[in-house]
Amino acid sequence: MAKPQKRYVCQACGSVSPKWAGQCVDCGEWNTLVEDAGAVVTPFQARHNLQSGGRPFALVGLDAEIALPERMVTGIAELDRALGGGFVSGSATLIGGDPGIGKSTLLLQAAAKLALAGGQIAYVSGEEATDQVRLRAQRLGLGKAPVALAAATSVRDILTTLGQGTAPALLVIDSIQTMHSDLIEGAPGTVSQVRASAQELIRYAKESGTALVLVGHVTKDGTIAGPRVLEHMVDTVLSFEGERSHQYRILRAIKNRFGGTEEIGVFAMAAAGLEEVTNPSTLFLTDRGEAVTGAVVFPALEGTRPVLVEIQALTVRLASGATPRRGVVGWDSGRLAMVLAVLEARCGLSFSTAEVYLNVAGGYRLSDPAADLAVAAALVSALAERPLPSDAVAFGEVALSGEIRPVAHAGLRLREAAKLGFSRALAPAGVQAEAGGMALSRFTTLGGLVDHMLGRG
Repeated sequence: MAKPQKRYVCQACGSVSPKWAGQCVDCGEWNTLVEDAGAVVTPFQARHNLQSGGRPFALVGLDAEIALPERMVTGIAELDRALGGGFVSGSATLIGGDPGIGKSTLLLQAAAKLALAGGQIAYVSGEEATDQVRLRAQRLGLGKAPVALAAATSVRDILTTLGQGTAPALLVIDSIQTMHSDLIEGAPGTVSQVRASAQELIRYAKESGTALVLVGHVTKDGTIAGPRVLEHMVDTVLSFEGERSHQYRILRAIKNRFGGTEEIGVFAMAAAGLEEVTNPSTLFLTDRGEAVTGAVVFPALEGTRPVLVEIQALTVRLASGATPRRGVVGWDSGRLAMVLAVLEARCGLSFSTAEVYLNVAGGYRLSDPAADLAVAAALVSALAERPLPSDAVAFGEVALSGEIRPVAHAGLRLREAAKLGFSRALAPAGVQAEAGGMALSRFTTLGGLVDHMLGRG
């Protein structure tokens, strides 16, 4: 009989290797390759004709009648926004975030609200005892909520217990890295165990119509721990972001089969748990009465929600021969280097003898390319020591040629800025003045913005 083929899976990144090695060739971590006992495939099985012995299924057309998915509204508007309107029955949601960021607190609040509204909710903790979860619920004022609580790590025990009665409307598993399936070998948290446990729980959710929520640990670089296939198996992936030293938390939808991606929900950590922030722009704007050099307000867009943030820049001239530093917080350092290069090559400004520091106020992290123009304006303002008016915002994408390219949803950005009291905007040339009362300064090139700020021409 042919010898079975083995494979080894990296516990850090999930990559597969046909033989064991001391170091993973993909992520570079040492001693992370473990034999995947649940994936032994023989050459005979690989060559076997799979066209016989199967069960035929029906094929349908694209024009078939489709019913909208049934949703459970949690009553937490920011959570419902990130989910696209609430939890979908029979769906699987994965939520990840740093330790202590508030994942368990948010899910306990959502579970309690749904239970108080009459839903049958089950909360299974693999990390804490039931008494610890009860104490947290009492601190949050949710001790009377009729949530079915348990502490367990065996997937077989969990599914057996749930199968004895009516399937719950919502099942929370905290966390998937602590779950263990006895169908395969391996310790909880390994790639094979996480994959097998998630697969069994997701199958139960699809068959019973239960909305499943899996809490996931994250690695040191912020990605969800375990195999990447876990993110493909679920319907929705949410990332809970924020610094524990700051008050705010952002719940970001990375993947959503039932709604839009990049939607965010904003929360503030308080003594009574996580509180919703209906106007997140107030968290990231500095309250000042006069203009300051190097500070520019940028109307960012997160999904369909505009959020105004303040970008701060500082330049420090150095003595000849010194090596200047580049420091950036909340933005891509490579994109900062690109904007600096365009300002030097296309606009004649010299940053080569100055240290440059860039910060997005409030600990916010920007990925919107429309921030290029606001960053450039902040850098020019800091270098020339000329402040922009305190009632102005700036947005636009900067090309390597120095051209200022238009960005999506300019009208939405302008309306949000006007609602918060801003009266003028620096924008690309194609933007229309559709927000009442906003005075627009339109530019086709970055050189035009520099001339405008420095009073040239």
